Amino acid sequence: MGISQYIKEIGRGARGAKPLTREQATDLFGQVLDGTVTDLEIGGFCLAMRIKGETPEEMAGFLDATHARLHHIPAGDRPLVVLPSYNGARKLPVLTPLLALLLAREGLPVLVHGSATETARVLASNVLAALDVPPMAAIGPIANGTVGFAATELLNPALKRLLDVRRVVGLRNPGHSVVKLMQPTAGPAVVVGSYTHPEYARVMAETFELMGTTALLSRGLEGEVVSDPRRTAQIDGFARGVRTELQAQASGTAAEVPGLPKEIDVATTAGYTRRVLNGELPVPEAIAAQVGHIKQLASHA
Repeated sequence: MGISQYIKEIGRGARGAKPLTREQATDLFGQVLDGTVTDLEIGGFCLAMRIKGETPEEMAGFLDATHARLHHIPAGDRPLVVLPSYNGARKLPVLTPLLALLLAREGLPVLVHGSATETARVLASNVLAALDVPPMAAIGPIANGTVGFAATELLNPALKRLLDVRRVVGLRNPGHSVVKLMQPTAGPAVVVGSYTHPEYARVMAETFELMGTTALLSRGLEGEVVSDPRRTAQIDGFARGVRTELQAQASGTAAEVPGLPKEIDVATTAGYTRRVLNGELPVPEAIAAQVGHIKQLASHA
């Protein structure tokens, strides 16, 4: 059928564009993922949405289409903790692997999923590989107390292709929001979300509410979902879509985090992570608090 009728609605500029209904967004995104539209239509969709911005209803529709097409992680007897990792390290070490392994140490199954969307950054997947957590070769169950890393193309190849449009047009598109909100399992889960700008926080929170997701949401570390170890951020929890403030933001930034290296390369970050897990260095307080909040949400998922 094509998506030109939807592009006509969303592509009228920041003031003239009309939002799509959840059903329309589901149809549009489903056609994009199914590969039934042209590259030109995909480019038009991506640019129009970048100018207009996504509404929570549109995001819910995009997620509906995505969830219907994912290769899901099989459900286990404990909720799966889902950690999207798409940004990597720029100035500080990427600590998403540390968060994942701390959660696994609490007996939870943990899925980290991602792909390289920032070519100049150190990726969580590379640090995990250095910590003996290689990428999954195929979708399968994740045992309690273990971490699995799934490349985006394992979950849905078309979603990875949509992310790669950024390499051509130079701008993010709705796919980059979808991967940070999606729940890639049919069973209970805790989706850990993060934002860098307050407007994204509002849309993400309202989307979690619309979807009835069990999730944790806070400002992340350079776009990663792990808490910034130098700060105390506001953390909101969503129990099947019902929002609760779990932690209030505190002002100030710590000048130093004990043991945190200044270098961000894979070997140094993996070494720091091992020392924290072995008890040779303290777990940063902000990350320890984040682990506690995720455990609390998992107990009610």
